[in-house]
Amino acid sequence: MDRPRARWMLLVALAIGVLADLVFDGSAPGLNLLIVIGIMLLAAWRFRREGRAPDPLDAWLPVAAVLLAAFVAIRADPFLAVLDTLGALAFTGASAAAFSGLAVTRRSASVVMTMGAWVVAVTLFGALRMLRAARPDPAETRPGAPTWLAPVGRGLLLAVPLALMMATLFASADPIFRRGLADLLGVRFDLGDLPGRAIFAVSFGWFAAGLLAVAGLGIPDVARAASLGAAVQTAARRWERILGATEAVVVLLAVDAVAALFVGLQIGYLFGGLDTLAAIGMTYSDYARRGYFELVAAAGLAGGILVGLDFAIVRRPAAYLGLALTLVGLTVAVLVSAAVRLGLYQAAYGWTELRLYVAVSIVALAVSLLVLAVLLARDRARWLGHAMAVIGLVSLIGLNVLAPAAFVAERNLARAIDPSLVPLDGESGLDAAYLEVLPDDAVPALVAALPALPAEEAAAVRQLLDRRARALGSDPSFSGIAAWNLGRERARQALAGTLGE
Repeated sequence: MDRPRARWMLLVALAIGVLADLVFDGSAPGLNLLIVIGIMLLAAWRFRREGRAPDPLDAWLPVAAVLLAAFVAIRADPFLAVLDTLGALAFTGASAAAFSGLAVTRRSASVVMTMGAWVVAVTLFGALRMLRAARPDPAETRPGAPTWLAPVGRGLLLAVPLALMMATLFASADPIFRRGLADLLGVRFDLGDLPGRAIFAVSFGWFAAGLLAVAGLGIPDVARAASLGAAVQTAARRWERILGATEAVVVLLAVDAVAALFVGLQIGYLFGGLDTLAAIGMTYSDYARRGYFELVAAAGLAGGILVGLDFAIVRRPAAYLGLALTLVGLTVAVLVSAAVRLGLYQAAYGWTELRLYVAVSIVALAVSLLVLAVLLARDRARWLGHAMAVIGLVSLIGLNVLAPAAFVAERNLARAIDPSLVPLDGESGLDAAYLEVLPDDAVPALVAALPALPAEEAAAVRQLLDRRARALGSDPSFSGIAAWNLGRERARQALAGTLGE
């Protein structure tokens, strides 16, 4: 990398750090993430590696990054915002690698994981490489200039900001020092939040420089291989293909036996109506409304076993393939059991955001298992990572479109308005305490349901809406264009119309 280009990249990275400080400081999640992600993607594209065209198949990566960042400005749901932010950052890193000319989408899962590890490493330490490339050449001296001028200038360049920061710290800590310094320089020093903001801006700029290094320099060492896919896959085979077919079949026989026993019990007791009270001293309703978290985890473990075996097995006899597909079928049955249990629990006690996330994860796992069955049959299990990335992205987009907080509030309010929706052994009251902790996306649903709620529930909801209105009006982190959020704006409008009546 030439010196002017490295210097420009460092300057742009620092500017991105300053921009991030300006839009994130004191602001709630909103447009700020979209602004920063968009600027980082544009900068990565501008400084992409010369002479290496990105793979057209990777064009969806920056689109996914921008879409997930935009959802942070649409949904007023903190947990969903965390998921969207992590997804946006992951796709931004993948986009930077793609901008450098390294194909991402068409690589197998093992290669993408290797590239991902390198992207993280380069993002953390890539700024060092650019600093080295940007430093002045010792051989370059101005004609007729004193030999000491350049080193002294460089020393001052480093010393002045450090001395100012140190003086600012001392001035904030000691009023006498601050008074003396003010008298000496004729200015007032007040620490405030300047050091913290400076550290944040420089730190963010450091990581931005690392991301630009990914786009502008590619992935070192890995990129030097003639064929990234061949190089990584060759190394992977020496480690992966170590398990004999007999060992794999034994593993699948044992796991299939346990899964088949569980599914058989589900057919008898959960679906077949056998007496659970006589068997374990537990009523059917209590038996059916528990264990769905554990079952989802078990399904994930079964999928992991299948993927691990398929990567490690030396050869794939028909018995292995048959047992693997059997385990997929049994695991789907386990997920059906989890879904039934979750449905019964939800019918009795209502929705929560956590239960909604579990329901979505059940669907995503079921789809992943069906895709895995197809890939196993075609000996293409190495592409499962790509399929799961797409399934995860679609699930996250679906959650954003659904708006979990609004979905949960609407269903629970409907139960309070119409008791016939609650089973005989369920809880029909409105849990106002839980509704109060729901994010702002739930506010329009609460406002819309007020006229139809029973008097006692309506009074409780109106009180929590009054508190929410005061919080939205007094919290400074919600003000400013950087913190603009569609969900919060809709909540404000709904509250203004209700409280103004």
